[in-house]
Amino acid sequence: MTAYPAWTPASRPGIIPLHPLSFGTILGRSFAALRQNPRVLLGFALVVQTLAYVVVLGGVLAVTWATFSRLDTVPEGTEEYDTILAGSIALTAIAGIVLSLAAGALSVIVQGIVVVEVTHAAVAEKLSLGALWRQVKPIAWRLIGYSLLVILAVAALVTVVVLAIVGIAMAALPAAIGLTILVILAAIPLTWWLMIKLLLVPAVIIIEHATILQAVSRSWTLTRRRFWPALGVIIVISVIFAAVAQVVSLPMSFLSMGLTTIIAPTGDPEPTAIIGFIAAALLTQVLTLLLQSVAVVVQSTATALIYIDCRMRREGLDLDLLAYVERRDAGAPGLADPYREHIGRAIAPRGVPGTFPGYAGYPYPPGYPLPGSTAAYGTPPAGTQPGYGPHPGYGAPPVYGAPPAYGAPPAYGAPPAYGAPPAYGPPPAYGAAPTPPVHRAQTEGSGLPADATADSPDAVPPAEPPSSTAWTAPGAAPGGTDRDAP
Repeated sequence: MTAYPAWTPASRPGIIPLHPLSFGTILGRSFAALRQNPRVLLGFALVVQTLAYVVVLGGVLAVTWATFSRLDTVPEGTEEYDTILAGSIALTAIAGIVLSLAAGALSVIVQGIVVVEVTHAAVAEKLSLGALWRQVKPIAWRLIGYSLLVILAVAALVTVVVLAIVGIAMAALPAAIGLTILVILAAIPLTWWLMIKLLLVPAVIIIEHATILQAVSRSWTLTRRRFWPALGVIIVISVIFAAVAQVVSLPMSFLSMGLTTIIAPTGDPEPTAIIGFIAAALLTQVLTLLLQSVAVVVQSTATALIYIDCRMRREGLDLDLLAYVERRDAGAPGLADPYREHIGRAIAPRGVPGTFPGYAGYPYPPGYPLPGSTAAYGTPPAGTQPGYGPHPGYGAPPVYGAPPAYGAPPAYGAPPAYGAPPAYGPPPAYGAAPTPPVHRAQTEGSGLPADATADSPDAVPPAEPPSSTAWTAPGAAPGGTDRDAP
């Protein structure tokens, strides 16, 4: 018996098509990916952002209370009082900066969870938060370390620039002002350029388990020909969330002012007015945290999609993902991670003649057209067909001489002169027409001789032929009279 292959359904589509992505696809799917697993993505981001906010706020309040409470132990206006006040302000500021850095490090963990979720959603896989965390956990400290290094590098650079400007200002104030303006104008494009070139470092660390230096090098390489699309996506997302933040903060400001006016119309600091102000501030902060959580998820999703697109274009990642999906749906066990299978593979640009669309070093056999090409087949590979000798040689065509020269055509004389046409006389006079003989039917039975003519005195004139319009009905008498009529 013949065994027919079993029918298998089509593979489930992921959040992105498995081919190089366009600008609109990256931007649109960055927002649409949140619907793939909202409980994990948005819920985890909201919990982490809230925890970070509570830690920062609680730490700053605790340091503020501990430092400023010492002012009550010294008299106001003394030198010791001023020293304690300056120290309290400095300690509070330092605590706020350190705690903010810690909150930023926690947001990197959110980015790691989102990136892992997007890589699985691209091949139509949906994991739980525990499964995602097990993949992020081995490289979580590496992510936090990279985030802290970036913050420290930026802080060190800003400190050096500020100290240099202050030193110049002490010698020449106008020069310091001009230098400050130039530094600010130059810092804007430099910041965006470095941010895009290092945009994929967290994604490389998470997906490829690379070290920090390896991740920096990989991000620099992957964004080499995709700088402007990546910059456009990040700028558009930033502008969208900035506009949404303004739209949310403006009504909340009016709500806070309205509550304060209604509860305390005279402006006295009554307890009810303070409670109303705190309630409005808390509501504003809750909306702000929700908006920040959505922004972190969308920006992290965009980063993951840019990483996948860059690898599809440079390393043929889309071919690995397609092969993985086919083997997975066919039931193959023990599949390797497609994102770590061919890291750093160099492929020829798509559409280069003589190469496969995905892999370099595997040229098509010479003479065969590429897929989709309309070119005719050329010479087959050597050794696959018997070699035929050259065609038999024929001699050169004969050389023909010049055509013979013909003389001028003979000169013909003038045409002969023809005389006038002969004059014809009048036509001859013909006699009278002979009298036609009488028909035999007219002479028979009439007593006339058979050779009698119409001119005979006793001849009967011939009958008139019937008219073509005269019609006699059957049984009617000649002349149109009914023979049966009375």
